[in-house]
Amino acid sequence: MRILMLLLMLCISLNSYGHSEQRIIALAPHIVENLYAIGAGEHIVATVEHADYPQAAQDIPRIGGYYGIQIEKVLALQPTLVVVWQSGNKAKDIEALKRLGVPLLVSQVEGPLDIAKEIRAIGELTGHAIEAEQVAAQFEQRYQRLKEQYQSASQQRKKVFYQLWPKPMMTVNNNTLIGKAIELCGGDNVFADSRADYPQISVENVLLSAPDVIVMADEKGADNSAINWQQWTTIPAVKHNHINSINADLLHRYSLRLLDGIEQLCTVLNNSEQQAHSRQRDAVH
Repeated sequence: MRILMLLLMLCISLNSYGHSEQRIIALAPHIVENLYAIGAGEHIVATVEHADYPQAAQDIPRIGGYYGIQIEKVLALQPTLVVVWQSGNKAKDIEALKRLGVPLLVSQVEGPLDIAKEIRAIGELTGHAIEAEQVAAQFEQRYQRLKEQYQSASQQRKKVFYQLWPKPMMTVNNNTLIGKAIELCGGDNVFADSRADYPQISVENVLLSAPDVIVMADEKGADNSAINWQQWTTIPAVKHNHINSINADLLHRYSLRLLDGIEQLCTVLNNSEQQAHSRQRDAVH
């Protein structure tokens, strides 16, 4: 995990303002969530589309989204700190902010525990180090419990297909947080070794992979009914009715709620295993 503090003037800027006078711009939904989690949400003066959690975040002014950031509005707000998302904000926007001397912190999460590290970094920069340490430590402890619980509980690994998006159909490899979550839960991602982190695939690809479990992301704007998996009865997941959906905001955002999503995913995979064992016992008797 790399959290890059791109400008030394950041420290000077934060010291020149009282913490109560901070003006933070958070350029991703997960950044907003994490700021609120440590008690720094009240300092956010602008954010992007889809930053909707917690409820208070819905009242924050928007200055951009996936299509890009309105740089002139960033400058007009005179922020003491702008937190950008390396993988989610446009590179040209990040470079423009750097050139203009805006105090930046770059969010780049590669694994679940990087979320705790990032929360600590944000806590230090916003005067909420104590709260951030408590939140981060609790996150790490819960993650470790989930890891121990589900890796030891899994008796037979399940082949898992995660439907990230229905049309065009997309999935994930094991470089992603979702892929790492499947692995933690004791599942084998059928597209784990794909060259792309978020590859576009076909129904035929899924048929050939023969997953035991299909998990669909319940994403806003996604029409999961566009693909009727029930017609493909040769797929083990369809044959045994192991098709599930999970709130995408839990597994797709690099926030504390990721663990809620992992726990739901682990429960889905564990329940499918228990159901399979029950059918085997019934068949014997």
